[in-house]
Amino acid sequence: MKQASADVRKAVEELRELIERHNHLYYVLDKPEITDAEHDQLFRKLQQLEEQYPELITPDSPTQRIGAKPAEEFGAVTHRTPMLSLANAFSNEELQAFDARIKRMLGLQPEELIEYVCELKIDGLAVALTYEQGRFTSGATRGDGFVGEDITQNLRTVQSIPLRLRGANIPTFLEARGEVYLDKEEFERINRTREEQGEPLFANPRNAAAGSVRQLDSRITSSRKLSNFIYAIGTVEGSSFASHWQVLEYLRNLGFRTNPTSRQCKGLEEAVEFCRQWDAKRHQLSYEIDGVVVKVNSLALQADLGQVSRSPRWAIAFKYPPEQKMTRVLDIFVSIGRTGAVTPTALLEPVRISGSTVSRATLHNEDEINRKDVRIGDTVILQKAGEVIPEIVSVVKEKRTGKERRFVMPKKCAVCGAEIIKPEGEAVARCTGVACPAQLKEHLFHFGSRGGMDIRGLGESLVDQLVEKALVKDVGDLYSLDKETLAKLERYGEKSAENLLKSLAVSKSRPLSRVLNALGIRHVGEHVAEVLAARFGSLEALSKASLEELSETAEVGPTIAQSVEAFFRQQQTRQLLEKLKQAGIWPRIEKASVQQGFFTDKTVVFTGELSNLSRDQAEALVKAQGGRASGSVSKKTDYVIVGASPGSKYAKAMELGVAILTEEEFLKQVGK
Repeated sequence: MKQASADVRKAVEELRELIERHNHLYYVLDKPEITDAEHDQLFRKLQQLEEQYPELITPDSPTQRIGAKPAEEFGAVTHRTPMLSLANAFSNEELQAFDARIKRMLGLQPEELIEYVCELKIDGLAVALTYEQGRFTSGATRGDGFVGEDITQNLRTVQSIPLRLRGANIPTFLEARGEVYLDKEEFERINRTREEQGEPLFANPRNAAAGSVRQLDSRITSSRKLSNFIYAIGTVEGSSFASHWQVLEYLRNLGFRTNPTSRQCKGLEEAVEFCRQWDAKRHQLSYEIDGVVVKVNSLALQADLGQVSRSPRWAIAFKYPPEQKMTRVLDIFVSIGRTGAVTPTALLEPVRISGSTVSRATLHNEDEINRKDVRIGDTVILQKAGEVIPEIVSVVKEKRTGKERRFVMPKKCAVCGAEIIKPEGEAVARCTGVACPAQLKEHLFHFGSRGGMDIRGLGESLVDQLVEKALVKDVGDLYSLDKETLAKLERYGEKSAENLLKSLAVSKSRPLSRVLNALGIRHVGEHVAEVLAARFGSLEALSKASLEELSETAEVGPTIAQSVEAFFRQQQTRQLLEKLKQAGIWPRIEKASVQQGFFTDKTVVFTGELSNLSRDQAEALVKAQGGRASGSVSKKTDYVIVGASPGSKYAKAMELGVAILTEEEFLKQVGK
C-alpha cells in the first residue's frame, strides 16, 4: 500500500482543521463564512485523500460523522458523577418556596438576594460527552442517572458536537453534559415521512430525539438533523470554576454550543420575570422548550446545598403548561399511507393554538378514537403534543346535543377497494391491496430492492414516472414493459431501457424466498420468507395454505400467519400471481436432504462475536443439520451460542433457562 508523505499528512490535517472551523461557524455560532458548495468541495477533497491513504483516517475526522455499520446492541456506560434529575415547579408560588428553602438552608435572611442562572429547558434527550486529550471518545444517554447507554457512534453524526475541542485551555479529561434535540422543522419532516410510510408518529420532539440517537444503525441517526446545547460539566481535570456562569463561558470557548438565551439573574424576581418573558415568546423559537431551569450560580453554594435523593437542592425546573383550546370535530376521514397503514384524522373547526392555525388532528387509530370516545360533531379540547402535533385531549361531553355520530372504520380501502384488516394485537389497520395506488411506489421500491428481486435501475425517478403515467398498476406489470415505452421516458434513453430489461430478465430466476420477501407481505422479512419457502416449497402451495397450516410452521406465530393468509386471499394478489406466472416467475424448491445431527429440529440463536466463523457461516451449519437459526431468544429457543462480548440475548437466555453453548462446544457438535 502506498504510504502517505509528510506533505499529504499535513494537507489532511489542515483540511480537517479548516472543515471543523467552518462546521463550528455554521452549526455552533450560526455565522457561516463559506457557501454549502464550497464546504462540500473541502469535504470531498478530504474524503478522496482518506480513501487514497486509509491509514490517515482518525475517529475525530469530519468524514467519520456519516455513520457506521449497524451495531448489534448498545453497551453500558457508568457515569463518573451521577446525572441527577430535577424537581419541578409549576407556579410562581412554588418558585418562591424554592428560593425561601435555599435561604433557610444557607442561613440567609429573606431579603438577601441569591444569584441564579436561568436556562431554557430544551425538549430533548440528556447526554454525556467524554473527551480525552481534547478528542471525543464516548457519548452516553442519561439512563437511570448512574448507568446510561453507549451511543458514541450516533452522537458522532451530530454536526454541532465537536469531535475535537478548540482553544488553548483544553483539559486532559472532560465530561460535558447537554441536550440533544430536533428543531420543529426537522421534527415535522420526520413525522411526515413516517406518516407516508405508515409508521406511528413521534408524539413530541423529545421522543423523536431519543428514538434517533438510539438507532442501532447510525446511518439513520445521520439522516436526521439533530442539534444540541451543552449546559454543564460532570467531571473535568485541570480546571476549576467559581460559578456556573463561568462553566458556560468555558464550555463555549472549547467549541461547544451553549444556549445564547441563558441569563444571570440577581434574585428570584429577575428569574421569575425571565420565565414569564419566555412563556410569552417560546413559540418564536425554532426548537421546543417545556420550561426554564433555575440554578444557583455559585458552585460553592451548590456544594453546601447538596442533593436530596436523585435531585440537586440548588436547581429546579419551572414547567410551562401546554396551551389548550376548544373546537369542534366536523368530520373524521382516513388516509392510506405508503405501507397501507390506515390513519383516521379529525377535521376541525380552525382554531389558533401554540402559534399556528390548526384545522385537523391525527387520531392515530381506531382504538384511540374508542378510548377517548371521539364522535363527529363533538366539542373537544385540543392541544399540541410537545407543542407541535395537534392532538385531541378529551371530549367535552356536556356539550353533546345527541346529533353526534360515532366513527366506523371502513372495511374496504377507498382508494383500491381491497380489504382493510387490523391484525389481532396490533393497533393499526391496513389496506391489503398489492395494487393499491396509494402504496404502489413503496411496493415497487421494495420489490426491486437488493433483498427482493434486486432489479438494477429501478430508481426513484423511474418509479415516479411509471406510476404517474399509469404504465404499471402492480409489480407484475414491470415484466410487461418494453424498450420502446421505456426509451420515451424523461432522462431515460435506449441504453438505460436495455439495462433495465436485462435486469428484469435476470430477476426472474430469483429463489422462492427472495420472491416472497419482494412481495412485501406484512411481517414477512428475509428470515420469515426463508422459513415459509422451506416449509411450503412453492408460491402455489403457500398461496393455498390454510391459517392452521401457517400457524403450525416453526417461527410463524399467529400474527404472521394471519397476515400471510389475508394477503393471499385478496383478489388483487391472485391477479398479481397470475401476472408473475405468465412472466415466468413461479419458483419452487426441492426439499434438500439434511444431515441429521445435534441441531436437527432445534432453534438456535447466536450472540457475541465468533472467532472462527462468520455469523452467516455458523447459521448455515445449523441449517445443514435441519435446524433453525433465529435472531431473538424466546421460550421456544433450544440453544444460545455465546461468543465474545455477548449482549442482551445472553441475559435473556439466562433468565429463561435456555441451554447455553460456547463457540467451542458449538463447533464440536457440528464436527468442526
